[in-house]
Amino acid sequence: MDKKAAESASDTQRLKRAFVALERMQAKLGALEYAKTEPIAIIGMGCRFPGGANCPAAYWSLLRDGGDAICRVPADRWDADQFYDPERTRSGKINTRRSGFLDVDVYQFDPMFFGISPKEAQQLDPQQRLLLEVAWEALEYANIVPERLFGSSTGVFTGISSFDYAVRQLGMQVPSEIGAYVGTGALLSPAAGRLSYVLGLTGPSTVVDTACSSSLVALHLACQSLRNEEADLALAGGVNLMLDPELTTYFSTGGMLSSDGHCKTFDASADGYVRAEGCGIVVLKRFSDALADRDNILALIRGSALNQDGPSGGLTVPSGPSQERVILEALSRAGLEPNQVDYIEAHGTGTPLGDPIEVGALGAVFGKDRSQDRPLLIGSAKTNVGHLEAAAGMAGLMKIVLAMQNREIPPHLHFREPNPRISWDELPFRVPTRRTPWLPSERSRIAGLSSFGFSGTNAHIILEEAPATDESLPDQSLSRPYQLLTLSAKSAEALRESARRYGEYLSTSADDVPTVSLVDVCSTAHTCRSPFSQRLGIVAASAAQMVEGLEQFAAEEAQTPPTENEGAPKVAFLFTGQGAQYAGMGRGLYDTCSVFRRSLDACSEILDSELEKPLLEILFGSESVADGSLLDQTLYTQPALFALEYSLFQLWKSWGVEPDLVMGHSVGEYVAACAAGVFGLEDGLKLISQRARLMHELPRDGGMISVFGDPTAVAAAVEPHASQVSIAAINGPESAVISGKREAVDAIAATLDAAGMKTRELRVSHAFHSPAMEPMLADFERLVGQVAMAPPQIELISNLTGDLATEEITSAEYWSRHIRQPVQFAVSMESLNLRGCGIYLEVGPRPVLLGMGGQCLSEDAGIWLPSLHPRKEDWQQMLESLSTLYEAGVP
Repeated sequence: MDKKAAESASDTQRLKRAFVALERMQAKLGALEYAKTEPIAIIGMGCRFPGGANCPAAYWSLLRDGGDAICRVPADRWDADQFYDPERTRSGKINTRRSGFLDVDVYQFDPMFFGISPKEAQQLDPQQRLLLEVAWEALEYANIVPERLFGSSTGVFTGISSFDYAVRQLGMQVPSEIGAYVGTGALLSPAAGRLSYVLGLTGPSTVVDTACSSSLVALHLACQSLRNEEADLALAGGVNLMLDPELTTYFSTGGMLSSDGHCKTFDASADGYVRAEGCGIVVLKRFSDALADRDNILALIRGSALNQDGPSGGLTVPSGPSQERVILEALSRAGLEPNQVDYIEAHGTGTPLGDPIEVGALGAVFGKDRSQDRPLLIGSAKTNVGHLEAAAGMAGLMKIVLAMQNREIPPHLHFREPNPRISWDELPFRVPTRRTPWLPSERSRIAGLSSFGFSGTNAHIILEEAPATDESLPDQSLSRPYQLLTLSAKSAEALRESARRYGEYLSTSADDVPTVSLVDVCSTAHTCRSPFSQRLGIVAASAAQMVEGLEQFAAEEAQTPPTENEGAPKVAFLFTGQGAQYAGMGRGLYDTCSVFRRSLDACSEILDSELEKPLLEILFGSESVADGSLLDQTLYTQPALFALEYSLFQLWKSWGVEPDLVMGHSVGEYVAACAAGVFGLEDGLKLISQRARLMHELPRDGGMISVFGDPTAVAAAVEPHASQVSIAAINGPESAVISGKREAVDAIAATLDAAGMKTRELRVSHAFHSPAMEPMLADFERLVGQVAMAPPQIELISNLTGDLATEEITSAEYWSRHIRQPVQFAVSMESLNLRGCGIYLEVGPRPVLLGMGGQCLSEDAGIWLPSLHPRKEDWQQMLESLSTLYEAGVP
């Protein structure tokens, strides 16, 4: 290549590198630009609104049914008659007896739940108490366990402006009586910090007071914080309580309040707003993060904007041009045109001055290029619940989110005669006075939300319905015939209340609730709620059955407190031996549980080279199902039991149930050793298969009988036949098994029967744990010697000694003796009891060991739980045992 060609090639390479660098720079700029405008996902909500709307579902019911939540002032707030005067200008009086109040006692609070002392709680503003409760519920709604946020960069943005409690604490006491916690409890500034402190959140924490627009300003700031990556999750909302009449007298004297207690937004008779109280909090996350985390996205915040009226007709006089500008800015940040918006949730206070100004601003933005056949729908939740002031934006926001989810706009109340000061004929607007289907535009449902502070701070939010979810991933829990609902609380009373609320939710249409809804409810309750000491588990096959169980529990008197988590008894896993098998065991789990199926499939793959027939054919094949012939051959029984029990063990572990100690009966000890880490799964399956093969090749001239009597007397009867018969197991104080040559076993049985002892012949192919096994011991010991073993990582009770297994269990000689010597089950149970075991979980196809174990120990020695039972559906038995474990504080 000549010099000129080389220079040309060099220039080409430099140009390519420049293009690559330019593309990377453009990508970075694009990412930065997207970050500025990335939609924010609403993934959780919680509320306390008037009219019993104490959760989003109840709020939607109120809105959908056209409910008016305004009521007479409760006597525990102030005497409505004493303060009433129809004359607006009367100082110290109120021109209405009605407002929007919560139907809960705002002074009732469980401080210990949040780690607050009773003394501090007495000086804690009920508004802070509400924020704590509703924030917790909003996180649970978002399927977030609050404790898991400890130390996270989660932000808190709270709107609050009412200071009734501070006036009480500071203005109505002599200085010497002001408490030590008044500053942090009654002032407004610590409200957000209190949430951050209690939940352990380290992101930005800000209190906003712009009066009526406070909560929407807080929402805007939360969105900014997420986009700026100051926080990865945010709680945004507002709270307002009317504890005393003083502030209401001010608003009445100023001519701001409706005289009849109805908010008549947009109506000719509108004469003022209706004060109301409540709390609303939403959980926010960047859209990309919510998608990645597979959160349940309720709606998207596409854009938001704030501004101020500046110089206008007066400090408290709304400014139409300012409202117009803030809406246009929010639309611009959302990247949307005005004609793409379907609905506006107006500030809509119902004042003679405010309504015409607001509708005029909406007309300036949305009245152009919009046809009358597709009018903009406008309404206000204030006609339902009143004006929540610092929390008003949350009532409007949640109304939009719920309307999007239900694809229906609820009726706007008290609109009978359009306000003549509004040019309705010139505007393509409509006020929906009845339930109205929300038909989407060409892309999706879009809505705007306004909130205007009475000192001129304006906020507008643009929302879009949640994107369609990907339902392509099947949930195998849908095919379960049974579901488990787990609830917990810090007190028995709170647990009953939780049961009552779940029962009400499911009973709304118990006969119609699809299985998927019950699955979702149960899954969320178990995985996305904090576990507390008071617990309840209910297993049901349908929503109606679940409701019945919940209602029964909720109606009961105070329960005996369940075991505290930290004091939960030790759990022992008991692995079943031969004789418990039956055709089709575990089939229900294999068909519907991925954890169990993966484990059983792994066992099957290993056993393919060890057995003449596939494991699944042995367990579930037609030959086994027909007469159980395959499964009753020890060649197949032993590996089949090992595989089943190991798979059950893995399933229990996946649910968080792990043993403190393990023990197996005969063959079951191999699974116990594998579970304890003595050897791996592949070695364990190969050992049990070789053990089964060597036993299968022995002569079938043996027998085994159970004897119900004194083991000492049984030993005396066996002694004369010691060369042919042995005690194979001591299963209880009055229970033993003898094994050996059939003729000798029959002779011993006759002797025992004559002595008044009850005997029962066991259906077995060989005389296990007897002299009949001796021909195989040397070969098996050589096979065991080739396997690498380790000391147990979980305490294991040995069949040979009835005590903790030592390093001896890693020797080949131990496993050789294990075949020949008796199973010391009774002593083993005593060892488990002495080591503090209080829960005995049998990991096997049927509860054989539980019955024997109960005879070894006192009746109140513990909780006895099976994994499977041949007379029950697999899922029913597993979940019933899991429910009992949960109530005992185990998982």
